[in-house]
Amino acid sequence: MHDLTNQVVLITGIGCIGKGWGNGIAIATLFARQGAILFGCDLFIEAAETSKAQILAENPKTDITVMHGDATSATSMKEFVDACMAKHGRIDILVNNVGRSEPGDPASISEEVWDRQMDVNLKSVYLTSHLVLPIMAAQKTGGSVVNISSVSGLRYIGKPQVAYSTTKAAILSFTRTTAVIYAKQGVRLNTVVPGLINTPLVKMLADKYAGGDYEGYCKVRDEQVPMGKMGSAWDVANAALFLASKEASYITGTEIVVDGGFTQSTGRT
Repeated sequence: MHDLTNQVVLITGIGCIGKGWGNGIAIATLFARQGAILFGCDLFIEAAETSKAQILAENPKTDITVMHGDATSATSMKEFVDACMAKHGRIDILVNNVGRSEPGDPASISEEVWDRQMDVNLKSVYLTSHLVLPIMAAQKTGGSVVNISSVSGLRYIGKPQVAYSTTKAAILSFTRTTAVIYAKQGVRLNTVVPGLINTPLVKMLADKYAGGDYEGYCKVRDEQVPMGKMGSAWDVANAALFLASKEASYITGTEIVVDGGFTQSTGRT
């Protein structure tokens, strides 16, 4: 099941920031366990190298390459894709996994912050897709694209992050529309929609939205979820693996929501 042996996986945001498991390192580790060839980038090369070291410590035979990459830069992403093609000659799976949340409503958020949110959360998906989709379409075996969105693109989740929510909703539409366009060329596109996930980034969110009260912020997030706790990066990784695998070969243009029932809840139990 979910065998990715010799499948070349291009993944953005592979870096491991802080202690614990983020979505990028969890996805990369799980894909490696299934035999994938990994080619990843991160804005912070030290974080990417940390992920690489963790994966190789678990399985020294893993074929993994990491490099610096700015997912908001067309030049950087072209260098990233070109480097992968030069080494492996194909790309079977693309995982778009970069994202950042900034607080603010339309009246309070600055134009500069708005533009940066559009770039890192949405333009990044376009840039890799722009480069990789033609490659996949030209391959007789097609390909699979997995984009990482957020439940904030489905509903208000209690934080004033209108730019982030807008971009994450746009990813859903981008993926659905592009999936239809590329379906006959054997390229599938789907989205994983994480809910409240307990990753090292939660500490940064606590600083932004809860005055640095990390424990209190985690408690609130746990209580918001009908299942009583935040999810883990492994929950996100498992959904990404399924959508990328041949077991999902008839699935395209849709999404898997990984949220413990959060989006279906009124917040009252």
